[in-house]
Amino acid sequence: MGEYSLGEALKEFLNKSRIRGDIQALEIDAVWENIMGKTVARYTDKLHIIGDKLFVYTSVAPLKHELVYQRSKIIERVNEALGGKVIKEVIVK
Repeated sequence: MGEYSLGEALKEFLNKSRIRGDIQALEIDAVWENIMGKTVARYTDKLHIIGDKLFVYTSVAPLKHELVYQRSKIIERVNEALGGKVIKEVIVK
């Protein structure tokens, strides 16, 4: 067994762990306002990641429609913020 730094060990653990999506959702939640703007962030109820899918929850119908039309931009911005191809699909609920 090779030697790992603590950072490398944590990164490896998170890559294999089921909590990976929750941690990434927290990272997205922290920068969501910068990515999408204050108004969208204010009316977004919850963000959740399962696999490579980002679930965006809102109860505001016009915002739902706007987010559906902006899916590709959301994917691009979120992946840029997370530093990799993490999200492949956005599902608005």
